[in-house]
Amino acid sequence: MRIGEIAALVGVTPRAVRHYHRLGLLPEPLRRANGYREYGIRDAVLLARIRRLAELGLGLDEVADVLADEAGRELVEVLEELDEDLGRQERLIRERRARLAELLTQAREGRLTAEGPVSKGLAGLFAELGDAPASPMAVKDRELLALIDTVAPAEDRARLVELMRGAAGHAPEVYERLDALADAAPDDPRVTEAAELLAACLPDELGGRLPEGGLADVFFRDLAPAQAAALRHALRLVAERAG
Repeated sequence: MRIGEIAALVGVTPRAVRHYHRLGLLPEPLRRANGYREYGIRDAVLLARIRRLAELGLGLDEVADVLADEAGRELVEVLEELDEDLGRQERLIRERRARLAELLTQAREGRLTAEGPVSKGLAGLFAELGDAPASPMAVKDRELLALIDTVAPAEDRARLVELMRGAAGHAPEVYERLDALADAAPDDPRVTEAAELLAACLPDELGGRLPEGGLADVFFRDLAPAQAAALRHALRLVAERAG
């Protein structure tokens, strides 16, 4: 058989056959006097095996390892790894489809927020806080929550949303007080007033310690000095209250 004939028989392209030759997967056959390759049945059997292994999802390096192990032990190991990898891909696809289903529901019900797409729990919290905040502080707060919703582990996101629900009813007044501090000095008396109001709304668990590093630093740097002072003072008050 010529290269085109063996390629057609096995269901691959002549280019693929030549590529397998270059990689050493398929040994070069004997050549006729005119220089053309002459393939036999054993070549076709090996080429068909290469095709089957590749169709299972094995990389060509892995195919080479399988072919090099005549006892078949390498094939079992590679297939087990492939099965585990496919299982991970299936779980990831299911998770993505579940996430997409949530977003489609939010979009169809008109609940897909400007910060979205966000998790179902955070979308519900945003709905309680109001879908179109006019407060600059509310906008920053929602942006931070959306960022946390993306980067934090699922259990931490769910816990944060649950904690924030208790303060949702007081949010408009808190945001108003914090917005009023945009141009104030850190020692303005309104800083203490805003901090006390905020501390009264926050659950004890949020005041266990002052947040440091990462998102907290970025968030506080984005605030006016008096606003940052009020938030830090509120967290200290909650920490003291929690003992």
